[in-house]
Amino acid sequence: MKRAYILSAFAPFLGAAIFASAQAPASSPQAAPAQQTAPAQPASSTRAPLQLQTLDPSSHPDPFPPVNQKYFTATTPTVATVDAFLKALWGYDPDRIWRVEAIQTTQAPGVSKIVVFVSDKKPNAKVASASFFVTPDGKHAIADASGIISFGATPFADARKTLQDRADGAQRGAAGKDLMLVEFADLQCPHCKEAQATMDRLIQDFPNAHVVFQNFPIADIHPFAFKAATYGYCITKQKNDAFFPYANDVFDKQAALTPATGDQTLKEAVTKAGLDPAAIDACAATDEAKKAVEASVKLGQDIGVEQTPMLAINGRLLPLTANLPYETLKTIISYQAQQDGVSTGAAPAAPLRRAPSLK
Repeated sequence: MKRAYILSAFAPFLGAAIFASAQAPASSPQAAPAQQTAPAQPASSTRAPLQLQTLDPSSHPDPFPPVNQKYFTATTPTVATVDAFLKALWGYDPDRIWRVEAIQTTQAPGVSKIVVFVSDKKPNAKVASASFFVTPDGKHAIADASGIISFGATPFADARKTLQDRADGAQRGAAGKDLMLVEFADLQCPHCKEAQATMDRLIQDFPNAHVVFQNFPIADIHPFAFKAATYGYCITKQKNDAFFPYANDVFDKQAALTPATGDQTLKEAVTKAGLDPAAIDACAATDEAKKAVEASVKLGQDIGVEQTPMLAINGRLLPLTANLPYETLKTIISYQAQQDGVSTGAAPAAPLRRAPSLK
């Protein structure tokens, strides 16, 4: 279940962030005339290249309008920084191309508006526009109703370091933290239950991944989620490997997490995990356990988690939804690992086949 739905439509592109490539014709940058006649050509330092791919003009003509330097009125961020940011978000897809068309000042001091045109290398592909704002410190990007994410050439680096330092949930996979997959989930969330099959596949497909289950109960929607999380904390504290059979049993019996049967359901899950339910129940009632779960939620909030299930790939957030095909998820993980200079231990990935929903 989601705490907020505003990120879900854009997550495949951005890792729970911004820039849907809307299926609509591109519009001109703000304040640009509807028709440009003989536009001034910008200096080579301003014109944004087609990102990543060199197009063969005979088969892939340039789909974007020419860049006009008069729409670059802000001094920061630079085109190079915007391009690096977009490469971090979109570079996993070899077909996606874009051009920065405007970096403009706004009425808000120090806030810059960025306009990007986006397309792909498919024949007759449409050109879409995306716009967002960069804060005066150059550290965050904001888009309409789509949240705030870190901005810059390496936008996920800070979140990655935060997770390496603070993610302390049940762990499996590789011991090293070079490639961290941190799942934020709610044990009473139906979508989190569905995501476990995906997480199990990732464990198999990425031998070098250090995988962490981080409790993120949404108590205002799921009344038993917080208590289930405190049980999970106590189980992990006593025996890390016992957490996963416990969690699987709770997921399987979510319908029984009711006032009448919820407590017994949790205790039976503890028994199936091979531990003493009375001891775990006593631990779960302590302030230590409650504060640990609250700290886990705070960790998620600190890196931008607003819904479950959410997966952080070396700090890059992606909702684990049915709209994100598994092969695309694998491609993004491999790309992020490559960007961070770490090995996944996986066999070479097949070329990405983009689902229609990801255009």
